[in-house]
Amino acid sequence: MEERPETELISIPATPEIHTPSVQMSKEGGKSSTAWTPTSFISPRFLSPIGTPMKRVLVNMKGYLEEMGHLTKLNPQDAWLPITESRNGNAHYAAFHNLNAGVGFQALVLPVAFSFLGWSWGIVSLTIAYFWQLYTLWILVQLHEAVPGKRYNRYVELAQAAFGERAGLWLALFPTVYLSAGTATALILIGGETMKLFFEIVCGPLCTSNPLSTVEWYLVFTSLCIVLSQLPNLNSIAGLSLIGAITAIFYSTMAWVLSVSQKRPPNIAYEPVPLPSFSASLFSFLNALGIIAFAFRGHNLVLEIQSTMPSTFKHPAHVPMWKGAKVAYFFIAMCLFPVAIGGFWAYGNLMPSGGILNALFVFHSQDISRGLLAMTFLLVVFSCLSSFQIYSMPVFDSFEASYTSRTNRPCSVWVRSGFRVVYGFINFFIGVALPFLASLAGLLGGLTLPVTFAYPCFMWVLIKRPARYSFNWYFNWTLGWLGIAFSLAFSFGGIWSMVNSGLKLKFFKPN
Repeated sequence: MEERPETELISIPATPEIHTPSVQMSKEGGKSSTAWTPTSFISPRFLSPIGTPMKRVLVNMKGYLEEMGHLTKLNPQDAWLPITESRNGNAHYAAFHNLNAGVGFQALVLPVAFSFLGWSWGIVSLTIAYFWQLYTLWILVQLHEAVPGKRYNRYVELAQAAFGERAGLWLALFPTVYLSAGTATALILIGGETMKLFFEIVCGPLCTSNPLSTVEWYLVFTSLCIVLSQLPNLNSIAGLSLIGAITAIFYSTMAWVLSVSQKRPPNIAYEPVPLPSFSASLFSFLNALGIIAFAFRGHNLVLEIQSTMPSTFKHPAHVPMWKGAKVAYFFIAMCLFPVAIGGFWAYGNLMPSGGILNALFVFHSQDISRGLLAMTFLLVVFSCLSSFQIYSMPVFDSFEASYTSRTNRPCSVWVRSGFRVVYGFINFFIGVALPFLASLAGLLGGLTLPVTFAYPCFMWVLIKRPARYSFNWYFNWTLGWLGIAFSLAFSFGGIWSMVNSGLKLKFFKPN
């Protein structure tokens, strides 16, 4: 007999549904405005002429409706998919997931960007990018339930609501999938290389007979990722996200503290790296800005994280989501800025293309105790394993959505497991074929920049429809088109850097 999913009254569909009005509160400027709701007629003025028994019944009905929340026609498919399968998330889960997605290997290459930008452009660019992405994060949190009675559970769904079904699909699907898959591939490269370095540090001179090759370490790391990816849904990996967040904070802190505490290399300089021509300098500058943009990836997961939370009229999901996001991005700032500034101060224009951990290994492998170095690399491995899970979850969701829409039944354990095994090995083969990352970071930042910096601004104007020619209208249109322009420029810089490197750059280049 076909298994039917269990559904809750507060579950919100991702496909056609019956819309009902909801309470919308706007706290801008200390003012609030209340739209009509199914319980708005039950007001003290309305109840005053009614007898006590009838009044008690109506008040109880109002409380029931407010607790139960949005009254919609349910989409059974949502209960079968990894993103919306479980809706017991909270502000703590939101903080764990956002921090795990927001801090990672991209922080380690920020000093590389500074070596091409210098102090002034580096700090200014990093600061502007941080506050810009924080604003667009707030936009996405608010737009999650912008339409009464509907929740946009995935980034592509919100894009389709704003730009139209076909245009939204084409505009959002490629960059979000590219960001998820590209990040997963990069994590395999970093995780495999870091496991190799950890093994060499721990074993020392004893590991001389038949050591594993770099590709074999990639395979080991991929296998670990595939095992962990068998966890069924986004809420089930909250513990992994907590581990990833803690390890990312620790290794980021250890990386810059160990760097600034050691003697700086001789002949260090802080001017941008000199290049033979103006065009080379320009494209390197753009590629460096692309690396900074890539440091703030993760907006393709905001709506998905928020969709794991219950939402009612009385307790909308955007409240705990924003609380968790604010905590997460405070710690993200505490990781990214010290790594970028401390790493550049410690190594300047001598910063290797692989980033701050590579610099630690190259310049201070004899000065820092093997135990500290090994612990730092091990924390990186744990963080990469955790980040792989949260960045892969939207891809798993897409695979299963395609399957369930064709078969009209949930994925079995074997089908779900098969999707995840295939996805893991596809990323492994891509990583083996393209074993470079310093240039890939800039290109990833350029191609996926609209997801973080541009599309949310356009979505706000098209869905919220602020007054034409108002400051809000001009501000969001300007930010959106600036994001598109930067995306094109940074992509060209990333492509030039890839071609110039001869496709031979790697994240780590140990001696």
